[in-house]
Amino acid sequence: MFSIVDISKDLPESVQVFMTYLDVEKRSSNATLRSYAKDLTQFEEFLESRKRSLASPEKVSPDHVRGFLAKLHAQRLAKSTMSRKLSSLRSFFKYMTRHRFIKNDPMVGIRNPKQEIRHPRSLNVDQAVNLLDAQVGGEPADKRDLALAEMLYGSGLRVSEAITLDLFDVDTSSGVVRVSGKGNKERLSPLSDAAGKAVNDYLAVRDELGPSLEEQALFVGNRGARINRRQVNRILARMAESAGLHEGVHPHMLRHSFASHMLQSGADMRSVQELLGHEHLSTTQRYTHLNLQQIMNVYDKAHPLAGNQSPDSDGEKKE
Repeated sequence: MFSIVDISKDLPESVQVFMTYLDVEKRSSNATLRSYAKDLTQFEEFLESRKRSLASPEKVSPDHVRGFLAKLHAQRLAKSTMSRKLSSLRSFFKYMTRHRFIKNDPMVGIRNPKQEIRHPRSLNVDQAVNLLDAQVGGEPADKRDLALAEMLYGSGLRVSEAITLDLFDVDTSSGVVRVSGKGNKERLSPLSDAAGKAVNDYLAVRDELGPSLEEQALFVGNRGARINRRQVNRILARMAESAGLHEGVHPHMLRHSFASHMLQSGADMRSVQELLGHEHLSTTQRYTHLNLQQIMNVYDKAHPLAGNQSPDSDGEKKE
């Protein structure tokens, strides 16, 4: 069972106080708490090599933070990872400053590494359909895998949301699934007809996977326990291979595909934002790049002035 005490017990008291604040007052998710604990532990280890510690946060200077950033850079970490770690430090020292544990915030003037713009990868519609159609086995695990993939693509779920679903979260009769998203925020997501049928087919044989009577997880592994993220990755890899896809299909790619296909079909940005559970519209707007690519491809093929059509014998563009 998750315990805030367990993940922060070896950290200085100042960090334990901060972690308790995140847990009790901010109601941060378990994944968020673990992420903060990991980042602050790594910074504490760096400080100890410099004869400093978060036990005395007032002795931490901007130079220590820059040194930590230089070490992360030397480890060739992704800029997004470095930015996340700096964000954890900012939150910690902001809390320390606000509650007057320290007078000067060492994060002032520290900038995040400049990010490369990376657009989310997605499957096209035919690839998504092929992925789902290729899952035709009759074993209980096959039915589970199809139901899982249908929900990831059909409802745009994060993998963390899918694996934490319980039996009572899904109502196939009304076509609705209750999702616990980031920050433990709940939302209702539609369940497609295909996903609803796949879930019902799976539920009819779920007991054959051996879950205990107390196990409430919707998706269970071959030994009856709640499925985990690694198992989901393996499931999708097998499905992609069966469908002849070699693009490294992963759970978030199905979520990206859901978003881009919704926008391509004319859904408005705000609706897609709500369906994805994004707090900020700017996060959803990343998917407009994918939609724009499709529009430009259509333009290049169809518009007489696009320059990509061959002239006929009369020197005119072919229709």
